[in-house]
Amino acid sequence: MQETRKLQRKQPKIASAIAAIALLGLAACGDTVPEQALLGGGAGAVTGAVVGGSVITGAAVGAAGNVVYCQAYPGRC
Repeated sequence: MQETRKLQRKQPKIASAIAAIALLGLAACGDTVPEQALLGGGAGAVTGAVVGGSVITGAAVGAAGNVVYCQAYPGRC
């Protein structure tokens, strides 16, 4: 029983780590600002759904994050 509780406490941390890796891996996509927003929003929405969070919040954060990243580092996009 106690093992189950430990595992349940670790799951959100593992899911958050996977989400962060996924977002970093999908950043730097898109040639134009609308493409960057769309691709970042899609990655954020999927990540939000996978980790059991808000899909809309994930999409908004992903879109904004990808656009900001690509505008700051255009050579990496």
